[in-house]
Amino acid sequence: MNSDRIKEGLDRAPHRSLLRALGLEDEEIERPFVGIANSYNEAVPGHMHLDELAEEVKAGVREAGATPLEFNTIAICDGLAMGHEGMFSSLPSREVIADSVELQAIAHGFDALVLLCSCDKILPGMLIGAARLDLPTVVVTGGAMMAGRMEGSEQRYDLASVFEALPRRREGQMNEEEFDRLERSACPGPGSCAGMFTANTMSCFVEGLGLSLPFAATAPAPTEERKELARRSGRAVVGLLESGLTMGDLLTAESFADAFRLGLSLGGSTNMALHSLALARESGVDFRLSDINPLSDSTPHLVEMSPAGPHRMEDLHGDGGIPAVLSRLKDDLHLERPVVEGGTYSERLESLSPLKSEGEVIHERGDPVHPVGGLAVLKGSLAPRGAVVKRTAVDEEMMRHRGPARVFESEEETTAAIDAGEIDPDDVIVIRYEGPKGGPGMREMLEPTSRLSGGKLSGKVALITDGRFSGATRGAAIGHVAPEAAAGGPIALVRDGDPIVIDIPGGKLDLAVTEEEMRKRREEGADGERSSTGPRAKALRLYAASVSGAEEGAVTFLEGEEN
Repeated sequence: MNSDRIKEGLDRAPHRSLLRALGLEDEEIERPFVGIANSYNEAVPGHMHLDELAEEVKAGVREAGATPLEFNTIAICDGLAMGHEGMFSSLPSREVIADSVELQAIAHGFDALVLLCSCDKILPGMLIGAARLDLPTVVVTGGAMMAGRMEGSEQRYDLASVFEALPRRREGQMNEEEFDRLERSACPGPGSCAGMFTANTMSCFVEGLGLSLPFAATAPAPTEERKELARRSGRAVVGLLESGLTMGDLLTAESFADAFRLGLSLGGSTNMALHSLALARESGVDFRLSDINPLSDSTPHLVEMSPAGPHRMEDLHGDGGIPAVLSRLKDDLHLERPVVEGGTYSERLESLSPLKSEGEVIHERGDPVHPVGGLAVLKGSLAPRGAVVKRTAVDEEMMRHRGPARVFESEEETTAAIDAGEIDPDDVIVIRYEGPKGGPGMREMLEPTSRLSGGKLSGKVALITDGRFSGATRGAAIGHVAPEAAAGGPIALVRDGDPIVIDIPGGKLDLAVTEEEMRKRREEGADGERSSTGPRAKALRLYAASVSGAEEGAVTFLEGEEN
């Protein structure tokens, strides 16, 4: 066992003294050590209840004959970081979390891991760190927040509802009292935000990988079912340890393809592309940006989830959860692969049969919401290495669009222009120098997109950026443009008025400017030399110096590594 290196033999007497200082008895020291990475804190709603779930996980580990040792990682709430300099820190925090898990496990000789977390960058960060370690690993996500309800109304709300109400409030379409009631009702308690935003997209992705127990992605946060899942997960990780099955056995090209299909069928966040590419790289799996369109073109969109539909996670759970979705996709899946509770994914689904699903939320494959999956990769003269769009959240009239560029150097400039009424219908907003290097940190553009999707410009304006988007974004929002402006990509050369051609069904994103004119502009020096306007914290400067492009997952790399 890994833990033997810190507790076996005469030379480890000092180590055993320290273990006894933790209150461990001899029998507990002799057992396998299970590290429990917990992102519990009192600053993020999605994590405020994880201390209770940790106690359940630890109880399950002890019941199965191992010793749990809990430690913590940082966690950033993207909702609280949105719209100010805090968002520069969000994506870089994923790498800090990954490093924390890796370093803690190595230093303390853990034999297995439980990843207990919620929210946008924390789950991918923990996964990346665990992939580097390749230990027996089970993921326990914290569950989704319940949808909000205002007294006297049957309508339900979530965080996206508040963002999208802002322009209506500014334009006088919503009065102060109604807006205040919405603000106070939209987020009623613990859990990750209630729609199919990034946090819940990645929780579903993980269940699709087989790294968490069935229904772990969808069981609401404030329920006894969630606590029981946590306890069973503690027992399951010891079973993995006894069988010798490690994270590398579950992270394969087949499991990535299946999990991504699942996310596509749910209309998941564009951030799924970023995080899955990063996890694939760190786990040595051959999964690339070029794999996304073939998967998406052959996967039906089956669930209308917020922000592009009426349903929230509690609805998906009530209609059979992830097993019910996968049962509709099973003909395209690789189900003879392992899962954390033992056996194969096929056996998991069989054990749950017949699945309770009335089809009220999850469409049948023959009657999909859309015939194709949620995401599409676009390429062309504006994005030679690719860009990503949530196509199932785009209005039909914007699927093909040609319009003049309105160029901005930051999110703040864009938001100010929208608020000042300076954007016209048919404009194509371009926000650049917001990529992984250029930000640094590849901020989410929820502030400008929420103003566009909730106001009078809704469905009439496209937005293109080398930054990224919140999972709560809808509309013609095209992100992850690569190469980014700070790396000398063509987006750095766009000027106001340049015609931009968007063809989402055709997978194209082009700048309708001649090659000769582009060469002239590059020679004039407008090719990525502009410096970041973001905060210059040392952590962010280190990140900018070592981060890859979005088309590779925005992972950090060592000097000399292929990037």
